[in-house]
Amino acid sequence: MKLITYNINGIRAVIKKGFLEWLEAAQADYVCLQEIKANADQVDLSVFEQMGYQVYWYPAEKKGYSGVAILAKHKVNRVQYGFGLPKYDVEGRLLQIETNDFVLISVYMPSGTTGEIRQNFKYEWLDDFYGYVTDLKQKAPALIISGDYNICHKEIDIHNPTKNVNTSGFLPEERAWMSKVMESGFIDTFRYFNKEPHNYTWWSTRAGAREKNLGWRIDYHLASAPLESKLKRCSILNKVYFSDHCPVVLELNK
Repeated sequence: MKLITYNINGIRAVIKKGFLEWLEAAQADYVCLQEIKANADQVDLSVFEQMGYQVYWYPAEKKGYSGVAILAKHKVNRVQYGFGLPKYDVEGRLLQIETNDFVLISVYMPSGTTGEIRQNFKYEWLDDFYGYVTDLKQKAPALIISGDYNICHKEIDIHNPTKNVNTSGFLPEERAWMSKVMESGFIDTFRYFNKEPHNYTWWSTRAGAREKNLGWRIDYHLASAPLESKLKRCSILNKVYFSDHCPVVLELNK
């Protein structure tokens, strides 16, 4: 069982770069996409269906902004668009499916990089999302939350922790929130298998950051503790260049 999460930073842009051919070759069972930046009527979704995927699409109300999707090759018993709070759901940030094996969420968490208003919005999201997931885990113990968290958890996850200590995405409050999530019963599946530094999933487009590997690890597959025995491998595909992010692949034993 293979799951991919990927912030594609615009579905129409990556399709022009060869994303569909890569996706078909990847042969994933589930694909969580973030920043799709398009309504369903702006993309030919049948190309995914031809690969064997059921397509679940949740764009933001604002055109060309945010939005998440899930592509699924296996039976989906239930789909949920958003988590019931309009101030977040208008931005298309959470899409959830229930399968026979687990509940899977594709999430695109807010960024606070544009200033205090959005940083406060991000803190509100973190509080509300934590409450939502805590409740959900009681009903769905096998839970995977895949996506762009816009947070580096530890110093090993960012190229220059000292310089970025006051930067949104690496603020003490954000990092403490990630720790709280892990302590509540979630596994950072990449770190479960890989303790090495210099593994990142996003790079600035300025100053040759990607070529120098000056990045941030902000894209995760978090799996609830009951799934630990099924974890097989988690890899960052940093040579895939369709976006300023790269995909992260989680493999599970059935």
